[in-house]
Amino acid sequence: MTTNTEEHKVPLLLWPFWAVWRLLTFILGLTGRLVAAVLGFVLIVVGIVLSLTVIGAVIGIPLILFGILLAVRAIY
Repeated sequence: MTTNTEEHKVPLLLWPFWAVWRLLTFILGLTGRLVAAVLGFVLIVVGIVLSLTVIGAVIGIPLILFGILLAVRAIY
């Protein structure tokens, strides 16, 4: 039975490629969270601005909720 917690031995010759790959995945994961947080806050602001009008509230309230969910997802 295999589990996800097993550590795999990386051959010495492949270690630099493995290290670069791990660094890239870390940077992309961090960047993705940052973009999600910024996009979430932008959607919240746009939703609030749209909710200032009665007609825009139909679109603004779901935008606010989606922005909050996106920002919370970026944090956790």
